[in-house]
Parts: sequence; C-alpha cells; structure tokens
Amino acid sequence: MQLAMWTYEGPPHVGAMRIATAMRGLHYVLHAPQGDTYADLLFTMIERDAKRPPVTYTTFQARDLGADTAAIFKTACADAEARFKPDAMIVGASCTAELLQDDPGGLAAALGLSIPVVALELPSYQKKENWGASETFYRLVRSFAAGPTPEGRNPASCNILGPTALGFRHRDDVEEICRLLVSIGVTVNVVAPLGASVHDLTRLPQAAFNVVLYPEIAATSANFLKERHGQPFTRTVPIGSGACRDFVAEVAQLAGLDVEAALATIKSRAPWYAASIDSNYLTGKRVFIFGDATHAIAAARIARDELGFNVCGLGTYTREFARDVRAAAKTYGLDALITDDHLEVEDAIIAAQPELVLGTQMERHVAKRLHVPCAVISAPVHVQDFPARYSPQMGPEGANVIFDSWVHPLMMGLEEHLLGMFRDDFEFHDGANPSHLAPASQKTSEPEAPQIVAQSAPNWAQEAESELKKIPFFVRGKARRNTERFAADHGLSTITIETLYDAKAHYSR
Repeated sequence: MQLAMWTYEGPPHVGAMRIATAMRGLHYVLHAPQGDTYADLLFTMIERDAKRPPVTYTTFQARDLGADTAAIFKTACADAEARFKPDAMIVGASCTAELLQDDPGGLAAALGLSIPVVALELPSYQKKENWGASETFYRLVRSFAAGPTPEGRNPASCNILGPTALGFRHRDDVEEICRLLVSIGVTVNVVAPLGASVHDLTRLPQAAFNVVLYPEIAATSANFLKERHGQPFTRTVPIGSGACRDFVAEVAQLAGLDVEAALATIKSRAPWYAASIDSNYLTGKRVFIFGDATHAIAAARIARDELGFNVCGLGTYTREFARDVRAAAKTYGLDALITDDHLEVEDAIIAAQPELVLGTQMERHVAKRLHVPCAVISAPVHVQDFPARYSPQMGPEGANVIFDSWVHPLMMGLEEHLLGMFRDDFEFHDGANPSHLAPASQKTSEPEAPQIVAQSAPNWAQEAESELKKIPFFVRGKARRNTERFAADHGLSTITIETLYDAKAHYSR
C-alpha cells in the first residue's frame, strides 16, 4: 500500500459502495472507523446524485478499541434493517477495520436477520476499487441469480452488465446502448447493477445473452452466468464508430438477427466529420493515452483508425487487465505503461512529447501544466465530468461526443497558429485597429502574462522569446523544454535565436 496525494483507485470497499449506491433496495453496512465515512462526498458532491448512498457505518473510535467492536457492528446491522428496511444487505470492513478481524459476515449471520445478507471479503491491502466493485457484483449475482435456467428464452433478449454509480458517463452510456439495442430488435431484460433491484438479479437468467459494457466490473459475473445458465456475452465495447459497428454485428449474431439490417440502423455524424477536409489537419497528431483498460484500449483504436492520430503512448492503472493493454500496445509499436503512480505517468507524457493527452482527471492537470491539450476519457474524474447534459461515450452518439471533445482542443490550436502567423501583419498585428472601426476607437492590447521559468532554466533573449511565440501554442511548451534542455547540455546561460534553431535541428534528427 502506498501513500499518495492522488490515487487512481480507492480501496475495494469504495467499489462495493458504487454497487450498493447503483442498486435499489440494497444496503451496505460497513465496519469502519469514524474517518472512513466519506461516501456522501463521493456520490452527492462529485456525482451529484439526488439521494444519499445506502451505507451505514459502525464509526467506532479509538476509545472503542479496548471494548467490544463486534458488538458495535451487530448493533449497526440490526439498526440498519429496522430503519431502512432493505430487500438485502451486504456487509464488510474498511481497510482500517480489516485489521480488527471482527468477521462482519459471521457476525451478521449470527444475528438471524429477516433479509438475505451477503458477506464481502475485500482484501484492502492487495486489491483496489474496480476489483472491489467486480467482486461485490459477482457475489450478488451468485447469490440471487443461481436458480434454475428457464426454458424457452427469447433469443433476441439480453442483459446489460457493468454500469455503476460514480462511473464515467455510465448513466448516459446505458441510455444510448438501450436505445441502440431496441433499434435493431433486441429486448433489454435487466440492466445491472445500475438501477437494478435484488429481484431484478433473480431475473438475469431469463435473457439469452449478456452485453458487457465495462469488463472491469462485469467480466467475472458474465463468466459465472455463462457457466451456470449458458449465456454467452459480448466481447466488443461500443466506444467509437468502428467498435460500435463491430458491437452491433456481434449482438445481431448472438440474437439471430440479420447483421446487415442491424448495421443499417447506425446513424452517427462522427465518421463523416473525421473524413472531411477540415479533419486533414488532425492527421499525424501525437496522442498519449492513459486510463482504465476499457477506455484506454478503445481510445487508441479511435485515435489511430478513425482520426489518423499517431499513438505515442498507451497505458493503464487497471493491473487486472494489464495483459489486454499490453497486447493492444504492441499493435501500435509501443510498450504499455502499467502503473498506478501518477508521477510515473507524468514522466512518460513529458518523454513522449504528445500534442494531445487523453486520460483521467490527473492527466488533465499534468497536461495543463505542460500547456498541452487534453480530454478526459476515463475515471477517476471530477464533478465537471458528470455533466447535466446527455453526453455518452458509447454508441453512435458517443462517437459524436468523443469527436467533439478530442478535436476541438486541437482546432483551437490551429486558430492560435493562424493568429500567430498573422501577428506581425500590418493589418492583423496585435496593435492594429479593426478595419471597420475608426482610429479613435483603437484598443490597446493587454500585456501578455509573463512566462514562468524555473530558476535553473537558462535566460531567454528577447528576440528568441519573440521567435518562440510564433510556434503554435500546443507545441510551444515542448519547444521551450527542448531548447532549455539543449542550452543546459551545452552550458549556455542565455538562449538566442541561434540557440532556438540549433535545438530544433538537434531534436529533428
């Protein structure tokens, strides 16, 4: 376990909270000290959920450690059942309470509650949030969907598995994929865990197959349902235009539908936009990608195959799916970056010198410091990544959203480049009066914010600084860093225009 200012995933009990908060009629009793009671902040402040998460804490304190903390847990379970009257309960311990070894599952079973209780064993010092969500969902599916396999199932019926609370655009992804499935003639039986009740889980075997939207959460449960009830499941995640077509073809085959007719229902603007003349400017842009495995792999495919980018870095913090990311990285001629250390990711971004970063909230901060455009593609995210508007990542409309959010930062870079090209023109320079206004209304330009340069960096001569400003802003930071590195390596205390062009020639070899 590592202490860090930022972390890509929380402990596994946070994953269990995401399942409990996503479902209806399920309550989570968490054996945890007073300092671990932060679920309300996660779901009501960041996700802006309209209801509080269904979590009851024991909230024992230091003075309670000399007494019977097991009794505190049993009281919390009994009080939660009486107050909230859930259909079922899950019980477990936080990373701190795990050290007490109070056995929440055994204590809850001894109470003889009138509702089903599912015990969770989530090793906080070996596993993390996504694994905790996956394990919790699997335990629930195994407990409530293990009945007999029904006969006469509709072949064109499916379950959607994987969306949770606090997931990146999960709410909108579910709406988009449900709409897509209905349009090709597939009936959605149950969506779980998001919006599902315990009773809904008992109906999972009624579908002919399962659609796995988020393998990090649902792969284990999908494999269980395949073994127990003979339900195959989809392997393609419909993020991007190409993957969406592959997904529809896969679903049509599983449902016994006409593949060509199903593909004809897909309507998206993104492929046309990507093939338009304006998008020629995007070709060859260097992009660095990091996030959870599902979104990182999908983003790399979109970047190269649909937008013509050059993928210069690919990685994930999801170690359980490291093999998949490594296999994907090989197709781009890369070695995958598998780490949960955000500082290591930052070093990799600096070394790759991308023109666009696709990552998490942490990579957004890194890119901002490096003056490189960035789009968020994966959790962990901030409140701004739970928009009030409809903004999926999956399906035809998701492809449109992705095109806009990735391309617009680069197009703004083109605008800056054009402004730079004409900055010294007699008509368009910064101090020029607009051609349609009288000279008396000429406005003085605001002084440019001073560049922040580290104390150890060489000084920039004024003419070299002016020349640097002619470089498009989205690569200006890279040019500055390369030039300062070149000057430092050659013992130069002042950077002139000659130094700037010598550095350019050196790094262009």
